[in-house]
Amino acid sequence: MLLWLPAVLKAPLAFICFSLNLALWGALVTLTGIGKLLSPTATLRAWWSAPAHRFYRGWSRGNKWLMELFNPVQWQLSGAEALNQNTWYLLIANHKSWMDIPVLSQFALDRIPEPKFFLKEELKWVPFIGSGSWALDMPFMKRYSQAQIHKNPALKGKDIETTRQSCEKFKHQPTTIINFVEGTRFTPAKHKAKRSPFTYLLPPKAGGIAFTLAAMGSQFDAVLDVTILYPDNPGHVMLDMLCGRLKRVVVQVQVLAVDEQIIGDYFNDEQFRVRFQNWLNQRWLDKDLQISRYQNAASAAEQNALC
Repeated sequence: MLLWLPAVLKAPLAFICFSLNLALWGALVTLTGIGKLLSPTATLRAWWSAPAHRFYRGWSRGNKWLMELFNPVQWQLSGAEALNQNTWYLLIANHKSWMDIPVLSQFALDRIPEPKFFLKEELKWVPFIGSGSWALDMPFMKRYSQAQIHKNPALKGKDIETTRQSCEKFKHQPTTIINFVEGTRFTPAKHKAKRSPFTYLLPPKAGGIAFTLAAMGSQFDAVLDVTILYPDNPGHVMLDMLCGRLKRVVVQVQVLAVDEQIIGDYFNDEQFRVRFQNWLNQRWLDKDLQISRYQNAASAAEQNALC
């Protein structure tokens, strides 16, 4: 372990190592995407999924090894005992940092099928991330403001159509579909701008996951409500990790049933839409309280240690 290195040396070295890990596995995954693109039959195209996912897992394992090489990190996981890799899950999570993606990819290893993230369209142009995500059939979502939709009404529902097309691809092999339902990473500025009623979270957006459930609900074995915390790193988590200051990663999982309470016609059934929004808002209230309790317990333990 390289914990003894000063942060001024550790940060650039860690950045280079993580970049090389991304470049290696991202290039290999991209090659499988090219192979799939050039394959003349559906059977051959499907064959490329296995090596693509093996390379994806290689990236995840490399990230974990590097995190532990540069950081005294402890992983705390609860609620994942009954999961398996041979079914379909919808995973909803809070979004604190860019670290959330490698953390959830690491959580998925040997527990659940390889996760598919709904990514911002801007990531399409990031080297290796964009091409690798394309090869793994991860959907890129473009968000439109109300002003843009008002100017061009044809843009309304475009993100939902992207969700529908992606769900068709996910029906043919066990998959974990991950949705950061807040739509963006939490920051104090965003929290204030959105007038969030929650202490640690941004307001959730219901449309995307409601449509995913409508398209694939009968295939999902469960909804995984995941809470991600970095209790010792309240600031810029990614920078702290590169500098060797990441101490704990907490992943708490609640397994929820898929039933008529959350499957319905969100866009045409007013009663269901209200019911689903209430369900999701209650999940976020519970999650906010869960984070608050954990943070308070961590603060109390720290105070006791100082006494």
